[in-house]
Amino acid sequence: MVLVVVAMILLSLLLAGCSSSSPLIPGIFLISLYYQKYVPVPSTAQVDYNAHNAIAVVAGEAVLQCRVGYFGICINPDGGSWLCSNNATALANEIALSQDPLNLVWLASQFKDMIVFPYLLIIAVLFAFLCLLILATFPNWENEGEGEQLHLVKRFPTRSVAQVTLITIFISCAFVLVSVLWQHTASVAASIIVQDFGNGSVRSGVGTSAMVLGWFGLVFLVTIMIGLLFYCLTHLSMRQAEEG
Repeated sequence: MVLVVVAMILLSLLLAGCSSSSPLIPGIFLISLYYQKYVPVPSTAQVDYNAHNAIAVVAGEAVLQCRVGYFGICINPDGGSWLCSNNATALANEIALSQDPLNLVWLASQFKDMIVFPYLLIIAVLFAFLCLLILATFPNWENEGEGEQLHLVKRFPTRSVAQVTLITIFISCAFVLVSVLWQHTASVAASIIVQDFGNGSVRSGVGTSAMVLGWFGLVFLVTIMIGLLFYCLTHLSMRQAEEG
């Protein structure tokens, strides 16, 4: 049961990333976009080798950072405190044109609205919570006998209850796996495209903390599923031994 609670906390933190300016929350993000001057990367596939010069002129001296979570966007216009909101328009109204000349806030909003899909994780957390409730009904060790013959006996739940619990945690694992893979692939792809387009003026990165929370949440759920599978198989073998 402890592992279920830990997995739910990790996934909940992942969903809460960039939803507010509270301490540590802006540090949980899927992708980060920010202005930074660096040596542009040339390529023979570039039709206009000097395109980066035009981008650098437009970018100017902007230093804005923008982070995207499942339900919010956080921006840091000048290296100070973070501003977070689920409304990109409200954030755009808080900054000057010179602070975001390449519209990184808009790009972040497009990524959040068009690519990010949090509802699989929400369903997974709900199924994990349902599994936790069912696990709470499992019988504990009980004393049996009297006097010197007193000993502990492990009571097993009914076969149907054990199967429902296993199915519930399996569904949760499946949804988390799909969601984390989707999150990882989409974040890496978007990060590479944005940085290449802003060659020499814009950098982008994937949020390590979000990846860690997602994958560790999955590991805990898979561990629980394996434990429940072993539990059910043990229960079945003991029942068969008693009947035999």
